[in-house]
Amino acid sequence: MRALLIYPEFPKTFWSYEKILELVNRKVLLPPLGMVTVAALLPQHWEFKLADRNVREVTEAEWAWAELVIISGMIVQKGDMAAQIANAKQRGLPVAVGGPFASSTPDAPELDLADFKVLDEGEITLPMFIEAIESGASSGRFSSNGEKPDVTGTPIPRFDLLELDAYDSMSVQFSRGCPFQCEFCDIIVLYGRKPRTKEPAQLIAELQFLYDLGWRRSIFLVDDNFIGNKRNAKLLLPALKQWQIEHDYPFSFATEASVDLAADDEMMQMMAESRFDSVFLGIETPDEASLETARKLQNTRSSLEESVDRITSYGIRVMAGFIIGFDGEKTGAGQRIVEFVTRTGIPAAMMGMLQALPNTGLWHRLEKEGRLIQDKAAAKGVNQTNLLNFVPTRPIRDIANEYVDAFCALYEPNAYMDRVHSYYLKVGTPRWHQFLRPSTGAPKLPAMSDVRALSIVVWRQGIKRNTRTRFWRYMLDIARRNPSQLEQFLVVLAHNEHFLEYRSVVTMEIQEQLKTLPPELPPATSVEKELQPA
Repeated sequence: MRALLIYPEFPKTFWSYEKILELVNRKVLLPPLGMVTVAALLPQHWEFKLADRNVREVTEAEWAWAELVIISGMIVQKGDMAAQIANAKQRGLPVAVGGPFASSTPDAPELDLADFKVLDEGEITLPMFIEAIESGASSGRFSSNGEKPDVTGTPIPRFDLLELDAYDSMSVQFSRGCPFQCEFCDIIVLYGRKPRTKEPAQLIAELQFLYDLGWRRSIFLVDDNFIGNKRNAKLLLPALKQWQIEHDYPFSFATEASVDLAADDEMMQMMAESRFDSVFLGIETPDEASLETARKLQNTRSSLEESVDRITSYGIRVMAGFIIGFDGEKTGAGQRIVEFVTRTGIPAAMMGMLQALPNTGLWHRLEKEGRLIQDKAAAKGVNQTNLLNFVPTRPIRDIANEYVDAFCALYEPNAYMDRVHSYYLKVGTPRWHQFLRPSTGAPKLPAMSDVRALSIVVWRQGIKRNTRTRFWRYMLDIARRNPSQLEQFLVVLAHNEHFLEYRSVVTMEIQEQLKTLPPELPPATSVEKELQPA
């Protein structure tokens, strides 16, 4: 069987980083880990080709070669997913779809042309699909019916199918699931509340495979909560540190974790010594009432500002997600997020308006209250330019305008530079440096792409723009007061090349959506009164 794996195109998002990737001659931030995992779960006597549409177009030669097309994607990719299904069907090819979008909304119209729907986690449903294909079936729908697989049997992903030079970072996965029950989150719907992890040896084998392929850049552990199973994470980290030492720390790591990471010094120490350079936290909002409404109670148990500072002190850069539009939210929520981010100094603060994702607790509650604007099939997914898909408890235009103002304020060039400077004065010395083996050769010269990128950033931020005075003053200050973080300070300054452009994208797309709105929808309180019996 000749299987063509197609990964659909993403729209422009907060994480697109196009301007940054251009500087270092890369196409995409991260690869489609799910697709290469699917390739590893399918029969290995099959032949595979992978086309990531975020890297390049599918070639006519690939269409002609294929006997089967496999497509997977997230809700935000559904537009291109539908287009690629249609392209395959026009050529008379059978199509199998799977992944988060298909699993959460299998009856979405974008998937109508697909012959096979392989839902949920592939360790369970792909064997059903393979059996159907090999028995001659021309269609089918395969579901795990709530069963979750043991991921200790998951094979090493087929990283060899990727065009490695196109990606800035690589992806691996250690765990699936999260123990918390945030109302708006679909992770616990897709993967459950009991985090399942791989064995340490499994993940080490994946890293070794990437190393043998020649990978030497950063790796993102795509776990939605790396510390969801703290016991197993602490079993992995010593093995990870030892492998890093033996290979001279070829990889830096990033991941996602819950805020309670800050309460576990042992975990932070182990992560820092394994070379975790950054972690993404779902902070969501500094408003405690909104956190309680969203059932994100783990964020109310300690000071969020102190938590950020504690993680930062270990040399681990904090990235964070924020949401505006919670029920009962008070006016000025956007400005309060700006003030929180400014106080903590968090450089990358992702903001979005609340979305009710299919089958989440939030979705079911709003559906019961009659407040959903979209049905499941129309759900857009999480993107930073989407308006809320439900009737909020305060005017939607107020929320949208607050969001635009806040996002633009966060990434105004001088404000961003002030924030990054203040943050990197607090970032701790990298704790993995002490485990580096003495160098036996000549110092490694920086890649020409890195030299070129630095030159462009210096020209734009240090000479061309009105940030020039700040740029040189702050760079010299970091070089004097926290020299071990100077390189990362400059890298993070470069990130605003993307955010500068994305500010205008956010503003334009939200303004266009606001123009299409009917007269102001009634607030949710009025809707609720109408639904109550007389």
